[in-house]
Amino acid sequence: MKLPRSDYYQGILQLRNINDEILGFVDNQIKKRDGVAVTKTVKSPNGVDLYITSQKFIRILGKKLKDSFGGELKVSSKLHTRNKQGKDLYRVNVLFKLSKYKTGDIVLVRGDKVRLISIRRKIFARNLKTGKKVTIRSSDLDN
Repeated sequence: MKLPRSDYYQGILQLRNINDEILGFVDNQIKKRDGVAVTKTVKSPNGVDLYITSQKFIRILGKKLKDSFGGELKVSSKLHTRNKQGKDLYRVNVLFKLSKYKTGDIVLVRGDKVRLISIRRKIFARNLKTGKKVTIRSSDLDN
């Protein structure tokens, strides 16, 4: 495979509040995908930005991160240039931010103490007073 230019990228995967497990997951996904490379890595105080050569792959990887680890996912695109045929070319930014909460944490949600059972696409918890399983919106956790 021919290596891309070191300044070439179609988008940025922004990882925030992450751990070694997530970095390993991302590294594995990139290694498994032919034709995709990280051309630049920029560390930030609370994470890392990976400049990646495939816009489609960045979107897929962002969704896999959200499905596997929960957290927050934001996708945005920005006009980069226009090609010779007049077609607009965009670069994509995918921000994945891991939740500050983890399974087993006890938190206060709408006045009730709950123990977090699962933090994936949906957040499940058990009400400590009633013992009932409840579904929580991520916005309720942030308040």
